Amino acid sequence: MVYSRRRVLQSALALPVVASLPRASLGQTADYPNREIHSICMFPAGTGADIIVRYYSRKLEALAGKPVIVENKIGAAGNIATEYVARSKPDGYTIFIAPASSIIPPARFLFKQLGYDPDKDLTSVALLATVPFILFVAGNTPIKSVPELVDYLRQKGDKASYGSSTTVGEVCAELFKQQFGLNTTEVKYRSGLDGLNELIKNQLDFYFADPGTTKGMVADGRLRPLMLSTARRSSVLPDLPSARECGVNNLDLDSWWSAHVPAGTPVPVVQKLAGWLDAFAASDETKKFLADTTGAEPLLGSAKDVDDLMAKDRAKWAEYVRIAKIEPQ
Repeated sequence: MVYSRRRVLQSALALPVVASLPRASLGQTADYPNREIHSICMFPAGTGADIIVRYYSRKLEALAGKPVIVENKIGAAGNIATEYVARSKPDGYTIFIAPASSIIPPARFLFKQLGYDPDKDLTSVALLATVPFILFVAGNTPIKSVPELVDYLRQKGDKASYGSSTTVGEVCAELFKQQFGLNTTEVKYRSGLDGLNELIKNQLDFYFADPGTTKGMVADGRLRPLMLSTARRSSVLPDLPSARECGVNNLDLDSWWSAHVPAGTPVPVVQKLAGWLDAFAASDETKKFLADTTGAEPLLGSAKDVDDLMAKDRAKWAEYVRIAKIEPQ
C-alpha cells in the first residue's frame, strides 16, 4: 500500500481540538521544542535499522532547531523500547521511530504480559517508509529460482532447514512453507548475522532477511536473493520478482516504518512533528538514502493512515502467530 502526500490533520478537525486545550497547555506547546528531544531506537547502534533512526533524527534536529538524541533501548523484540515510549511523559520530547508493523500490531500475540496498552498508550504521528524482506539462499548454491528451491526442499523433506532471527522473517518462512506444503525445520538465532553466516556456510537452506542487513553479502556474492516477501515489486529492487510472481500467493508482508509519541501528547506538538517529517520524508535525498543503505522506500501517510494500517495488520497477526507456531514470551 502506498499513500499519496501526507494528510497531517485536517484543519477543520484540528482547530476545535486546539481551542479546547487549557491555556497552560497551549502556552507550553507554543515554543515547542525548547530543549533536546529523545529519539528511542529499538535496535543496537550501528545496525542498518539504527542508521534509519539516526537519519530521521538528524533531519528532525535540523528542522526543530534543538538536539535530537538517539537512545538505543534493545531487547524483547522491540518491546522494551515501545514500553519506554508508552510510559514516557506525553510532552513531545520522547519520540519513537521504528518498524511499527512488526512491533505494535502483533504485541498482544507475542507477549503474555505487556506493561502498556498498544492500542491506547501510543499516538501515531506519520508513516515514513516501507522495506520488504527477501528470500535468500547461499551464493555458492546452484539454486537460482524459487521453483528450484522448492524442488530441492521437497527432496530433502524434514532434513531441510531455514534460519530465523526476527518475527517477520519467521512468519515469511512459515507462509512460504505452507504455500508449498514443505516440512522444512526452523533454526532460531539471536542475531541475524549469525544465521546468515550459517546460510553462507550451507548449514541452512534458506533465510528471509531485510535488504539492509544483507547488502554487503549480496554484493560480494555470498548471498543470492530469489524473491521479495511482498505481492508487488519494489522500485528500489526492481530486478527481484514479487512473492505473487513466484506462486507464493499467501505472502504479502513488509516492514513499514512510522513515528509515534506517548498518548496524550498535545495535538499541536504532534502536528509540528508530522509537518517536519513531511518536509523531508519524500525528498530525493531521503529516497536515495533509504535505497542506498537499507533497500527501503518512502511510504507517506498521516497519523490516521498509520492507525488504519495497524488495525489491518492486527487482524492478520493472530493468524500469522498461529501459522508460525510462535510461543508468546
